[in-house]
This record gives sequence, C-alpha cells and structure tokens, in this order.
Amino acid sequence: MTAELPSPPPWLTPQAQVLAGCLLSNYQRAFATPLIAGLAADASPLLVTQELFAAELVLLAHDGADPSSDPGPRLIYANRAALHLWQRPWRQMVGMPSRLTAEPAERASRCQALIAARAQEAIEGYRGIRIDSRGRRFAIEGARLWTLRNGLGQPCGQAARFSSWWLL
Repeated sequence: MTAELPSPPPWLTPQAQVLAGCLLSNYQRAFATPLIAGLAADASPLLVTQELFAAELVLLAHDGADPSSDPGPRLIYANRAALHLWQRPWRQMVGMPSRLTAEPAERASRCQALIAARAQEAIEGYRGIRIDSRGRRFAIEGARLWTLRNGLGQPCGQAARFSSWWLL
C-alpha cells in the first residue's frame, strides 16, 4: 500500500507556479528591475513560488476584469505578508473581489489608480487607505502597480507590491 502525498498548499500548486513566473517576468518588464533581488534567473518554478510567498514585501494580484465593473476584478494571488496584513487566510482572500481590500470611501480612487496602471502598463508611488477583515484601517505608500500579460502578450490581470504601510 502506498501512501498518498498530501496536496501542496494553494500557493504552491502548478497554477500558482505559473502565476509566480508571470508576476516576476511582468514586474521585470514594467520596472526593469527584479521583483525579488538575488533570485537567480534560472531558479526553479517551485523555488520562485516559495520565495514570492515568503517575501517580506506585500504582493497581491487580481484577474483582468474591468475595475469599474461589478464585482470587478477578483484576487488571484496574495503572499504571506498580504494575508497577514489583511488578516485573512488564503481561501478567504483569493477569489474575493479586490475592491474589498479598500473601504467604500477609498474605492473610487483605487479604481482610478488601477485604470491608470492599465493604461500606462505600470505606475509607482501609489498611496491609499485600506481595510483588513476586522475593520482595521491602514495606509499604504510607495506601491507599484503593473499589468500582467500572458504568454501571448494579452493583458490578464494586475499586480501590486509595497513594503511601506502603517496602522491608522
């Protein structure tokens, strides 16, 4: 009798490994710098995925839905730092409308930033107010937003990374 190996956590699945590669390559294209310094260009997809999830910077991505539509884009990725900041487990964070990361009063400015990032491919220096699952408000500053493109060069989502935030 052979024992079945446990399923990998959702942030290490084959689909997550493809997404991790997409996040890295599109960030490099948008900002001409690596998303994670020191990660070897020939690192395995599994190592890349583990490093992104464990990174200290906050990293989120959502699908390519129109940010001005309802419900708008849904989150397709959140690293450990993002899960901790928003006080949500993976199964609650990934799949939820990304607009819910901001309180209602902040959603219009967030939507405008996403539209600008889509039009320009990437923006940096974004700041805004966000809200976690318990209603705790926090400010983010110096965020970079960029367009994700699939292997055919078609837009398939957007991502954001930041490392500067504080509680309000």
